[in-house]
Amino acid sequence: MDALPINEDIDIPHRSVIDGVSHKCGHDGHMAILMGVAARLRKHPPARGSVVLLFQPAEETGEGARSVINDSKFKEIEPDFVFALHNLPGFPMGSIILKDGAFASASRGITVELTGTPAHASEPEKGRSPTLAVAQIIEAFTSIHQPSVSMGMVTVIHARVGERDFGTSPGEGCVLATLRTRGTEAMHIISRRTEEIAETIAETYKLECRISWSDEFPVTENSKTAVNTIRTAAGNLGLRIVQPDAPFPWSEDFGHFTKKYPGALFGAGAGIDAPSLHSPEYDFPDELISVGVDIFTEIINELLNSSDHIMK
Repeated sequence: MDALPINEDIDIPHRSVIDGVSHKCGHDGHMAILMGVAARLRKHPPARGSVVLLFQPAEETGEGARSVINDSKFKEIEPDFVFALHNLPGFPMGSIILKDGAFASASRGITVELTGTPAHASEPEKGRSPTLAVAQIIEAFTSIHQPSVSMGMVTVIHARVGERDFGTSPGEGCVLATLRTRGTEAMHIISRRTEEIAETIAETYKLECRISWSDEFPVTENSKTAVNTIRTAAGNLGLRIVQPDAPFPWSEDFGHFTKKYPGALFGAGAGIDAPSLHSPEYDFPDELISVGVDIFTEIINELLNSSDHIMK
């Protein structure tokens, strides 16, 4: 489920059998947790209501949640609450990382394509090369910071000019970057700023400029009611609760769900010294599976037992 283009460098029994592709974010572990919840619910069905277990793909691109929400079958469900967890290296094993309001940042990818005119490498003045424009866009993007609008950063993730041909001055180039903010308004501001930068620099060098957007993730906003339910469930299980002061800089497409339904995303600590997500050394800790099954089960029980919630 959602493997990544990362080589598996560690010697483990379940090592990836495909070179250059492996599970380095723990989505396979998250799916195992849901299978455990399914097995437990089969033995102990809820007294009322329905529990829907969502095995959702394509989180890494942000397309998975959007596709599920737009699916006609999901529209028939109309859940009262939505909950999700993600394992988090750097936190105590089995701890629950919980926060009201914004939990994970918004992000989106910008692609800037520049087109000029190629020329012979000995006569670059006879063409319109995007080389300097690409360099200036990279410098301008990486210097963007908007502390006055909560948080904003731009990370250039790819850039290219021309082809590998020493005889040709390039006529096209591109810059790809990821924008991240802690708030929706901040994202609007920085998105406009990056577009203005790219268009102004392109105009300076008389280049055509095409801008497109992809991999869009909204801010994941946790509802207070859902967070309190998780907090009570974790307390019932004797699990340690960690409450971060600020939203995480990474993004989750679960934000598409919390825009429409009351709910919360929370973290499950994968160990203080665990390798980071998307690292070649990362491996989902199997001991988290039972923690995940227990906390989801207890969340369900807490909702059913609370007089504040009326389950269909």
